[in-house]
Amino acid sequence: MAIKNFSAPKRRPEKPSGEPILVSDYMTTKLITFKPEQSVLEVMDLLIKNHISGGPVVNDSGELVGIISEGDCIKQISESRYFNMPMTDTKVENHMIKEVEVIDGNMNIFDAAIKFLQSKRRRFPIIKNGKLVGQISQKDILKAALNQKGYNW
Repeated sequence: MAIKNFSAPKRRPEKPSGEPILVSDYMTTKLITFKPEQSVLEVMDLLIKNHISGGPVVNDSGELVGIISEGDCIKQISESRYFNMPMTDTKVENHMIKEVEVIDGNMNIFDAAIKFLQSKRRRFPIIKNGKLVGQISQKDILKAALNQKGYNW
């Protein structure tokens, strides 16, 4: 006989009152990443299949080298059509954003929310010892706020 578990989904542990809520408490660590040598067509396929709007680009050592987004892919589609060029040979490294802003995993989640508002970005990578360790998105900030409702930041 199978036993069914009807317990509610687990929430992230709440921190004791007065302790800051950190970006590392809510960042995503299981990321879909891209390689500079991947084709833009492959990236578009993965963005659609995984219901994401973009992701970090890393080299073979796991170091962040850029970010590629839906907007970058759309720009490539537009340029390809305008110049009547096939998209089969387009590589991520030629279309990714190379100047990437990062957030410290030890930053307070409230300070991260302000950084999102100031920068108009949708996601920030988190780097530790030169390697990509996670990413925080606007949605992660919303999750943190919902988990803390009734509490002070």
